[in-house]
Amino acid sequence: MRIADELGVDFDEVNYIADPPDAATLRAIIAKLDDEPTALVRRDSKFKKLELTDHDVATEDQIVDILVKHKQLLQRPVIVTPDRAIIGRPKERVRALLS
Repeated sequence: MRIADELGVDFDEVNYIADPPDAATLRAIIAKLDDEPTALVRRDSKFKKLELTDHDVATEDQIVDILVKHKQLLQRPVIVTPDRAIIGRPKERVRALLS
């Protein structure tokens, strides 16, 4: 996270593939999330291959279930502070949160 380094902010980087968030962690992120919870789910080729639709990730429970089962669908980066969480795209959002 170059932006955190530039701002002198200490951070812990979590590799979501090696150490995927569990349901409780996902719920904690959602509780702090500035974005709509459904924004945590990537709508990419894997999403399409799984034949998922927006209706499959419309509720918090659905989002958590999908992301626990298919960790690759987690949007990234997700920046989490003690009080807030955001999807770090575009990167200017990260700078605004950490400044």
